[in-house]
Amino acid sequence: MGKSLVLLAVAALAATVSAHGNITSPPGRLPGAAMAKACGQAAVNSILSDGTIPLESVSSPLASCKLDLCRGALFADNVNRVQQFSVGQVVALTAILPIPHEGPANVSIVQTATNSVLGQPLIVFDSYADESLAVLPANNTAFSVTIPATGAACVTPGDCVLQWFWFGTSAKQTYESCIDFVLV
Repeated sequence: MGKSLVLLAVAALAATVSAHGNITSPPGRLPGAAMAKACGQAAVNSILSDGTIPLESVSSPLASCKLDLCRGALFADNVNRVQQFSVGQVVALTAILPIPHEGPANVSIVQTATNSVLGQPLIVFDSYADESLAVLPANNTAFSVTIPATGAACVTPGDCVLQWFWFGTSAKQTYESCIDFVLV
């Protein structure tokens, strides 16, 4: 995928974030050429056409695609989006949820090499994005987490992500956003 096509794809993604849900701030991982190689262009195209697509609706991912880690988006496509956080820092997150689906959600630090959560989730919602409510609680779209100490982990770009994970129970749909970060 050429540089101009990647820029066009990123612009398209930004313009189409309107379906189910996604973290919009801090900036998260986006699909790109490395993801296309690992997941296939059809998978990338489905995410580009709907920036909030659930994992279950991503088109024809290749066997080498790790959809359960950052919806398949790879660090190689996002080296310029790494955030710098410090232990104890409170990080504000913003989500869009134009089509809510009630279910559990959380934000955790995930070590990308093993796709495993480090420590405990930073915030947990037992019931999130409940479509039966006339208005969603304000903390469903604007909330904060406090960055914990992670030992020697999370000091090298690409090693860790702040992952927002939400599962719409009735809809049986899974949503993820990942924010690359380093501890400074």
